[in-house]
Amino acid sequence: MITVDAIKVEFGGTTLFDNVSFAINENDKIALMGKNGAGKSTLMKIIAGLAKPTSGAVSVPKERTIAYLPQHLLTEDNATVFEESSKAFATIFSMKEEMDAINEELTVRTDYESDAYMKLIERVSELSEKYYAIEEINYEAEVEKILLGLGFVRSDFNRPTSEFSGGWRMRIELAKLLLQKPDLILLDEPTNHMDIESVQWLEEFLINSANAVMVISHDRAFVDNITNRTIEVTMGRIYDYKAKYSDYLVLRQERRAHQQKAYDEQQKMIAETKEFIERFKGTYSKTLQVQSRVKMLEKLDMVQVDEVDTSALNLRFPPSPRSGQYPLTVSDLSKSYDDHVVFSNASLVVERGEKVAFVGRNGEGKSTMIKAIMGEIDFEGGLQLGHNVKIGYFAQNQASLLDESLSVFETIDVIAEGDIRTKIKDILGAFMFGGDDVTKRVKVLSGGEKTRLAMIKLLLEPVNLLILDEPTNHLDMKTKDIIKEALKDFDGTLILVSHDRDFLDGLVTKVFEFGNKRVKEHFEDINGFLAMKKMENLKDIERK
Repeated sequence: MITVDAIKVEFGGTTLFDNVSFAINENDKIALMGKNGAGKSTLMKIIAGLAKPTSGAVSVPKERTIAYLPQHLLTEDNATVFEESSKAFATIFSMKEEMDAINEELTVRTDYESDAYMKLIERVSELSEKYYAIEEINYEAEVEKILLGLGFVRSDFNRPTSEFSGGWRMRIELAKLLLQKPDLILLDEPTNHMDIESVQWLEEFLINSANAVMVISHDRAFVDNITNRTIEVTMGRIYDYKAKYSDYLVLRQERRAHQQKAYDEQQKMIAETKEFIERFKGTYSKTLQVQSRVKMLEKLDMVQVDEVDTSALNLRFPPSPRSGQYPLTVSDLSKSYDDHVVFSNASLVVERGEKVAFVGRNGEGKSTMIKAIMGEIDFEGGLQLGHNVKIGYFAQNQASLLDESLSVFETIDVIAEGDIRTKIKDILGAFMFGGDDVTKRVKVLSGGEKTRLAMIKLLLEPVNLLILDEPTNHLDMKTKDIIKEALKDFDGTLILVSHDRDFLDGLVTKVFEFGNKRVKEHFEDINGFLAMKKMENLKDIERK
């Protein structure tokens, strides 16, 4: 369907990748993988036609359409949510308008034999063929279905897009993209601003209703559920696996083992050959053999072992000061903004050492509850922190609270204590601050880099109640794994707001669900909770 043919990309004398070729077929669901900086987003932009390779080409048949959702964008502010989403059908609407205008013109013209008249006939025939080939669509119903699936409610439809946060605007763009039903959907980190239910809905849509899909994502469960093929970008080339992500990890390990074996054998052969050359280079009877071996080494195609990130770091929180038995007790808590009730008479108790998740659709009160715990908002009802509770808090805007005048190293050096001071560069390296990055001022860092730095800072402070609000949005899989392992070993109490199921899996043992203006306690881990929710959703559909 779409072919990438021998593309090469160079930046400032550095080759990002070279001679990369592959085809994207109908119904391929591809995970584009590789470490940060490998060129995944660049490759996706080239396929989308938004960037050009140094050499090579991407071939897209004329009738095929590609839709691309980048990581960062802003919707225009001159329309409502419904109007902006309906722009997906702009091409079809303009086609109909042009047809109607030509037909109207043809009724009044009498120059039946002229070239101009014949051109109008040809044009209206061409438009009619395209227009009537499109299946009849109830546009309003399609827009409504997609918006509801992505987490909007009907009362949002007529609100201006300017009233929504960046995450919600991203969903509007995603709605427009899905409504176009393109032949290839390109998604760069689509789940960063979505709650669990919206991610599940998107999964089902991509599996059952989309054509070909290529996705870059750090949400391991999402990638595993939707993909049937994995393309890895590494060291300037690609490896193409007809396998989903988790199977690809096993195959990649096997590939590296084979490469390592071939590399070791070649190095042994090279050493033996060099030894032969050294021993006999002055011996007349061996001259031809020596020359032959020298030429062989010169022409040797060296075996390469693909890079692997070996910088494993066993990150540990400082020991927690002991708190009371119940670090948090909430009773009959209510919060409203004017006429909008966020939740009413919510009650929850978190025991010392528990690791719990706050889940639910966006706007149902998870972050509001945390702001109440942190004393940042007024509320009605009771909320009590236990004896000797010391809170470590990671807010979604945590990155903006860093001191921008400090360097990356200084930011951590200020708070590091004891043995950890000798490992600051190791810790920074594990969070992708390597080499000269440690001397950068915070003010020049990207949003994702600031998020990672704020996370390191939190990991080093001695607390006994950790509250993390969407901590994984800008983290790659390796960094998430490091933090997850550290949180598993954390001996204090953890409250985690997250839509990242893979991150929550094996980490939390209880779920508080926010929805319908109340908070419901579930005594299951995230998988048990999701299994139960799936059944509830089916019943909801049947009731409708």
